[in-house]
Amino acid sequence: MKLERLFSRQWWITTVLVIAAVVVMIRLGIWQLDRLEQRRAFNTRVEAQLAEPALDFARNNLQSDLYNMEYRSAIASGEYDYQNQVVLRNQDWQGRLGVHLLTPLRIEESQAVVLVDRGWIPYEDYTAGNLGRYDVPGTSHVEGIIRRSQSKPAIGGRADQVPGPGEEPLKAWNWININQISQQIPYELLPVYLAAVPGAGDQTLPYRSALELDLSEGSRLGYAFQWFAFAAILAIGYPIYVRREDNRAAGSSGNTPYMDSSTPSDTDSKGYKQA
Repeated sequence: MKLERLFSRQWWITTVLVIAAVVVMIRLGIWQLDRLEQRRAFNTRVEAQLAEPALDFARNNLQSDLYNMEYRSAIASGEYDYQNQVVLRNQDWQGRLGVHLLTPLRIEESQAVVLVDRGWIPYEDYTAGNLGRYDVPGTSHVEGIIRRSQSKPAIGGRADQVPGPGEEPLKAWNWININQISQQIPYELLPVYLAAVPGAGDQTLPYRSALELDLSEGSRLGYAFQWFAFAAILAIGYPIYVRREDNRAAGSSGNTPYMDSSTPSDTDSKGYKQA
């Protein structure tokens, strides 16, 4: 089929729409491949950290690149600062609403402080101001997973409003934004937080969850192939459809059906059948 026919007065609008659709489908396929590469890079980074031995938050390790050690196991010892404790709101435990306790831990033999997600407690305890029952006097030993600060909410999420000078500190947070939490306490926190994990046989409040990660590649490769297949079907099928419609219209009007100039004919230029 001649290209000029696709851009004729009858078909040009449809042709432009088809070209746009093909371009969008190809772009969506490339986007899925980009997401696949990002997922693979994430999995590689996480698997490397999971294979590392537990990092001891001792004085000689606090200058490490903690941000890029996310998901590595870590241990820390020190005393909790319950005066500057906050909670992470809207947390679920087996269908029950509650909060997570976020408590600064002063690491022993250092000046550093790390925020610890100590686990889930019932919402009623928070609203009743009954958090003191979870205080642990003296030195605490924490085993957990290094996690990055949550710098911004997801789409549709509610951002936390940091109180201004002279205002009461924000006690309930929607996100673990370490930089913002540091602004309302009298010292600076480490750039990561420690998500405490349950010990053997640990069934007491606060409840802690073991790390659960999906390190599969998902369906991104399949989605990419689907978009590319849709683009190919539309790009190949559309000219065939146009030719079929032109031939049908020509046949109903008694005219000679449309054919390419390259299509062989069994009649000569005078209309006589060739031998």
